[in-house]
Amino acid sequence: MPDKRDYYEVLGVPRDVSPEDMKKAYRKLAVQFHPDKNPGDKSAEEKFKEIGEAYDVLSDADKRAAYDRYGHAAFSGGMGGGPAGGGFHDPFDIFREVFGGGGGGGIFETFFGGGGGGRRRSDGPQRGSDLRYGMAITLEEAAHGCEREIDYERLVPCKTCSGSGSASGAGKKTCRTCGGVGQVISSRGFFQIQQTCPDCGGVGETITDPCKPCHGAGRVKEHAHVKLKVPAGIEEGSRLRSQGNGDAGTKGGQPGDLYIVVQIKPHDVFERDGNDLHCDVPLSYPVAALGGEINVPTIEGQASLKVPGGTQNGTTFRLRGKGMKILGSNSSGDLFVHVQIAVPTKLNAEQRDALEAFAKSLGDHISPMEEGFLEKAKKFFK
Repeated sequence: MPDKRDYYEVLGVPRDVSPEDMKKAYRKLAVQFHPDKNPGDKSAEEKFKEIGEAYDVLSDADKRAAYDRYGHAAFSGGMGGGPAGGGFHDPFDIFREVFGGGGGGGIFETFFGGGGGGRRRSDGPQRGSDLRYGMAITLEEAAHGCEREIDYERLVPCKTCSGSGSASGAGKKTCRTCGGVGQVISSRGFFQIQQTCPDCGGVGETITDPCKPCHGAGRVKEHAHVKLKVPAGIEEGSRLRSQGNGDAGTKGGQPGDLYIVVQIKPHDVFERDGNDLHCDVPLSYPVAALGGEINVPTIEGQASLKVPGGTQNGTTFRLRGKGMKILGSNSSGDLFVHVQIAVPTKLNAEQRDALEAFAKSLGDHISPMEEGFLEKAKKFFK
C-alpha cells in the first residue's frame, strides 16, 4: 500500500522503541490532534485516525512482528484483510486507561460518553463525601502535641424520612428523563456526550412526595463536634484523618472521612526549619567582648548559654536537642541561636567618658575582622 506512511514514522518513534515509550508518543499525538481540540479541522481528524491505526498495529506484539517483516502488506488482501481481529485500535482507549480505569464512569466517559459501560445508574449505596477542615495551632502545640475539639457542619441522614427522601417512604418512581439509567447522552457532531441526568441527579429515580426537612435529598446539615489528638512534632500542612466523620452516604452507603489540615501560626521568637528552630538573641557589648553567660529562650523554657570573649555580631550557637520534637520519635531537633550585639542608643556623660577612654586605649589595634576587610579594600585606596 504505497500511499500509507510507515507506522513508526506516523508515531515519530524509532523501530526499536519500547512499548512504554511508544505509548507516551501515541498519547502525546492523540491529545495534539484530537478532533475535539481541532473542531472542523479535517486534516487533524485524518491524522487522529492515522495515529490510532498505527498504534493499533504496533502496540500488539504479534501485529508488530508481522508489520516489521512484511510492512503494510501484512494486512492487505491476501494476508488478513486488515489488522488482526478486524478494525483499528480505539484511539480513546488510552484516555480511558489514564483517566477512567477502563471500566466506565471515569473522566473520559463523563465528557465523551463512549462505551456501554459508562451508562450505569447510581442505584446502589453511595459513599459520602470527604470533608476538609483547616485548623491553626501554635508552635508550642506543634512541639508538645495537644488535644483539640473542632466544630464543623456535615450532612447526616434525615431522621424524618430515615434517609429515603420520601415523606411516605414509598414515593419513588423511575425517572422519565433518563429511563432509570441516571445518565443522558447528547450528540455533538463527531462525539456523544454523556452527562448526569439533571432531573434525578444520577440516581435513576424521582420522588413524588419529597420529605420537607430534607427537600427529598435524604440528608440534612448538622453541626458536629470532633475531638482529636495532635501528635508532637507535626509539621505545617500535615493532614489528620478522622475516619467516618465526613458526609453521610446515600442509600446506606458508608460516610466519608474528615481531613484536618494543620496550619502553624507564626511565632514571635522562633522560626522553624524542619525539626530545628532558629532565634535571634540580643547580646550586650561587654559580654560579647569579655565573655559571659546569658539566658536564651527555648521551646521548653529558658536555657543557659556560655558566650566566649570576642564573640562577633551574627555568631551562631547550636543547642542540641532544644528544637522541635521529631514526629514519632523521642528525639528532638536543635536550636540555633544567632547573637545580635546590642549597641546602646543613649549614653550618659559617665558612660560616654568611659567609652571614649576605652576607644583611646585601643590605639591602632584592630580586630581580625577589620584586618581582613582592610586587606581586601586596599585596592580601592591606591
